[in-house]
Amino acid sequence: MLCLQNYGSSSDSETEADRSANKDINAKSQKDDEIVHLKPVDPILSIAKSLAICAAPEVVPRGASAVARTIDPSVKEVTYNPKFEELYAPVKGPENPNLTEQMRAPRNTLSGYVEKAHINAFEFENQRRTFHTYGYALDPSVDGATDGQSFVGDLQSAYDDDGKTVFESAKTKRKRKQDKNDKPDDIEGFVGPWGRYEDEQTVARPNEQEKAELEEILAKRHRRSRIIEDKPLEEKSVLHIKDAYDYQGRSYLHAPHDLDINLRSTSAPNKCFLPKAHIHTWTGHTKGITSMRWFPQTAHILLSGSMDSRIKMWEVFGERRCIRTFSGHRQAIKDVAWNNRGTKFLSASYDRYIKLWDSETGEVVSRFTARKMPFCVKFHPDNNKQHLFVAGTSDKKIICWDTRSGDIVQEYDRHLGAVNTITFVDENRRFVTTSDDKSMRIWEWDIPVDMKYIADPTMHSMPAVTLSPNNKWLACQSLDNKIVIFSALNRFKMNRKKVFTGHMVSGYACQLDFSPDMSYLVSGDGDGKCYIWDWKTAKLYKKWQAHEGVCISTLWHPHEASKVVTAGWDGLIKYWD
Repeated sequence: MLCLQNYGSSSDSETEADRSANKDINAKSQKDDEIVHLKPVDPILSIAKSLAICAAPEVVPRGASAVARTIDPSVKEVTYNPKFEELYAPVKGPENPNLTEQMRAPRNTLSGYVEKAHINAFEFENQRRTFHTYGYALDPSVDGATDGQSFVGDLQSAYDDDGKTVFESAKTKRKRKQDKNDKPDDIEGFVGPWGRYEDEQTVARPNEQEKAELEEILAKRHRRSRIIEDKPLEEKSVLHIKDAYDYQGRSYLHAPHDLDINLRSTSAPNKCFLPKAHIHTWTGHTKGITSMRWFPQTAHILLSGSMDSRIKMWEVFGERRCIRTFSGHRQAIKDVAWNNRGTKFLSASYDRYIKLWDSETGEVVSRFTARKMPFCVKFHPDNNKQHLFVAGTSDKKIICWDTRSGDIVQEYDRHLGAVNTITFVDENRRFVTTSDDKSMRIWEWDIPVDMKYIADPTMHSMPAVTLSPNNKWLACQSLDNKIVIFSALNRFKMNRKKVFTGHMVSGYACQLDFSPDMSYLVSGDGDGKCYIWDWKTAKLYKKWQAHEGVCISTLWHPHEASKVVTAGWDGLIKYWD
């Protein structure tokens, strides 16, 4: 710019002073330019990042068409467009002599070489439906461009129908000839549309092979429905103690007097406490326990039924021995029940029999069967009706027997599933039953029509029910891992504010029980644990591992303030204090 400004100016008029001034200005600007070039370059404006210096760039030499490039067969991506000869050139280098023919073959999967193929969606569906309808379809391995068609499946049908598909009209099949006589005046020979076909069989009599198969099926059904009694089972009992009678001639059914507690007291303990320690184990059953019952009122004897088809009596006080073993069932025991005095008890088994035993002598008094499995059994609680007992069976009925005559005196048939529990309420004028149909029914005694039916979409099956000591509440073990409470008076309404949770009982009929003062509720669960809840707050107070497997039954002693007995499928009965 300075040169342009000076250009055209009169050199003659320039003085010596002007020239010197111009020299100073030029020297200063040149010095400023040198300083600017010496400053570091801004890294943001630098192009060094995008440009790289390559000392040996790739160049195509002369005669590049004669230079052969090789492609590694294991390469998944090619960065240039190769020619056909380069792409399909044979692999160079020595051949591995250890490779098999299968290993030498090109493959893109572990099992071989897969090529993508396209098939019309309509044609695929057409051939699929044709194969399912007519039994044949076009052979997909044969190219359709070749002459002729190849089929798979029923070739004879394909040739008869000329390979017609379901979307094409196949050849009309030959119709069966039928006798026709539409003349209404011919009364004897008129058949109308009911004429028989030429190959119709009018007699449907089975041949010899079909007859043998039908007889075998009927024999199996008859064998399954009847009770197998080829040999009469010997019913016996074994006494395990020597001092069965005391010096006054009283048997083991007589409650002891030399204890710290009054076993004949009708009042409950003032205050119950949580058990803390394991004090005793009763062993003797070879399989899991199914049910337990205290001796009526005194609870000095424990009765247990097991899957080993035996019933045992145990001492609760003293040496805690096994008193007597009762054997008389072919299959597992499902339930046991005492009468009011404890002189007799009932045992219900999966062999479809209910047997009445004498508690003192160990003999069978009577046998009852309705040819169905009894799931629960219970005497009528009134003293004047001790000759009557009810049993819930697998054929949805509650059957009442008279032990004096051995006859069925009443049937309650309203449930839609197997009856699991029977509980007497309202001063024994009514009884409550639960079933596999997820319902609860309340019956008046001796009236075979239920007076109340309780069912709700949220309810589950309740295979264990216990009446509270004050006879006001029913605690029901629900199979959705809950204990639900129903009022046992008047309306039998569910108390939705009082629900006990925390245990796992899905699929198991774990029996539960109240403490005598109604402070606690105790139950087992499917993992072998024992749970104790507070009755008022429904809060879980304590749980512990009681058994290996399922803890199927828990009972609180009616006279001991802190003693609980539990039974499990490990065959053990444990006493806790």
